[in-house]
Amino acid sequence: MPLQLLCWGTTDVGRKRDHNEDCYLINRKMGLLVVADGMGGHAGGELASRIAVEIIDRELGAAHGEEGAAPSGDRFRRAIEIASSEIYRISREVSELEGMGTTVTGLYADGEAFVLAHVGDSRAYQIRHGDVVQLSQDHSLVAEQVRSGLLTAEDAKASRLRHIITRSVGFEADTDVDIRVVGAREGDVLVLCSDGLANYLEPEEIATVVADGLLGDAPKRLIAIANDRGGDDNITVIVGYVARAGDPD
Repeated sequence: MPLQLLCWGTTDVGRKRDHNEDCYLINRKMGLLVVADGMGGHAGGELASRIAVEIIDRELGAAHGEEGAAPSGDRFRRAIEIASSEIYRISREVSELEGMGTTVTGLYADGEAFVLAHVGDSRAYQIRHGDVVQLSQDHSLVAEQVRSGLLTAEDAKASRLRHIITRSVGFEADTDVDIRVVGAREGDVLVLCSDGLANYLEPEEIATVVADGLLGDAPKRLIAIANDRGGDDNITVIVGYVARAGDPD
């Protein structure tokens, strides 16, 4: 039997913001999960993340299950490129929305694997037998400095520049999308989150919280920890459990 995803997600404004620019999508029928963290001010950030999620859902849904459709990775990339072009177009037409954009991190079921699409610094993790792996690579200034050896991982956590991202969806008409195929096994847990969570919890802590209690409660429990530690940003979490079709929910 094919793999399926049992999913739970939620979003929270956090402790310091008065509005939520995050948006997320769970499409169980397609096995599609997306987290988008908008930027560009109150109206701009909210709009950019919502447009990205809606276009990805629409574009992937249009070809889902079609015989002869392009490979999943190509379709996912194209959907994000369409979203980037649309967000940029609107930002150029409405002066109050100039400079808006969003991160996008998503997983899309493809047989016995998942396609990961990623732009920005929201994250995707895979947890298997208690071990956690970060699937996405942050597109941020400090992450690039760490990868080049100019900054240590510990220094990066304290850097005032840690919120500067080097890729986004919609800030420019075109965007560079990371696409990779992620092998999956029954029992794997997939976690997608905005940086409002990742900035407060280490990957190993996320894995521990996910393992300690009902999976359906994990997003709220993770958000509560991030808020207890400061909650200076919006926080969005999706948790997905990889099962076989027909397994009980």
